[in-house]
Amino acid sequence: MIFEHKSVLLYETVDSLNIKPDGIYVDGTLGGGGHAYEVLKRLGPKGRLIGIDQDADAIQAASGRLKEYGEKVTIVRSNYRNIKEVLSSLGIGKVDGIYLDLGVSSYQLDTAERGFTYRESAPLDMRMDQRNEKTAADIVNEYSEMELYRIIRDYGEDRFAKNIAKHIVKARQEKWIETTDELVEIIKAAIPARVRAEGGHPAKRTFQAIRIELNHELEVLDESIDTMVDLLNPGGRLSIITFHSLEDRIVKTRFKTCENPCICPPDFPVCVCGRKSRGKVITRKPIVPSGQELEENTRSKSSKLRVFERSGS
Repeated sequence: MIFEHKSVLLYETVDSLNIKPDGIYVDGTLGGGGHAYEVLKRLGPKGRLIGIDQDADAIQAASGRLKEYGEKVTIVRSNYRNIKEVLSSLGIGKVDGIYLDLGVSSYQLDTAERGFTYRESAPLDMRMDQRNEKTAADIVNEYSEMELYRIIRDYGEDRFAKNIAKHIVKARQEKWIETTDELVEIIKAAIPARVRAEGGHPAKRTFQAIRIELNHELEVLDESIDTMVDLLNPGGRLSIITFHSLEDRIVKTRFKTCENPCICPPDFPVCVCGRKSRGKVITRKPIVPSGQELEENTRSKSSKLRVFERSGS
């Protein structure tokens, strides 16, 4: 299958970076290279793009798509949580912009054997980086009922989390749960029929929760934002596209703290904690897809873009 992924909020994201022709930019979630291609179109001869992704299929696809830009592009197989080490290994200290698209690619969702989809039968995998040994099957079959309940409740925000966890534990006593369709049937049995008939796919939230847990998605995001802000040159921007409320909350909170880190009591006449602002939030409200984009790409539905600019200090 060809690595296809329609870039969400493409022009909004690239525009938000205020591209300088001779600047250095980092795509922390390279994917098929859609955003990167648009950034490279705006760079001059001295401009440079560093693309980071942990998915081998994405690396291969982006390498082909961006080939025409030659040495202006450096692609590294890693997780963006290692961005500082990646840049250091390339002799780069600071950059002019960093951006992340936190969505799962269409390729990953549509390639059944990757195990992300609940619409086809496949091994329970869900690894973003297939060099990792642990898979979704290990979580489903080895986590305690309480741990399963916690991740489905917190990461899937599913009101039937308790019952789903209970059904999973009961089912795996009979046999190891190996495939996506086996898990889907277990989830369906845990949700009342009237509720299943109302909304979207009953397994969507649980699959999301397991994927987030397996790939440490929220943990990586939360731990990386401060580092990325520190890597920006004065005036440099960090732009992040999120796809659900948990991600968006982390980005919103971290950006706000970077802008106003003071922890002094509100009644103090002056700041004594010594914490300095590192910049300003550009997007007081997140940028969302246009009506046209929503029509053309249904997977953009829940996307939100937030932008932070590094101060000149």
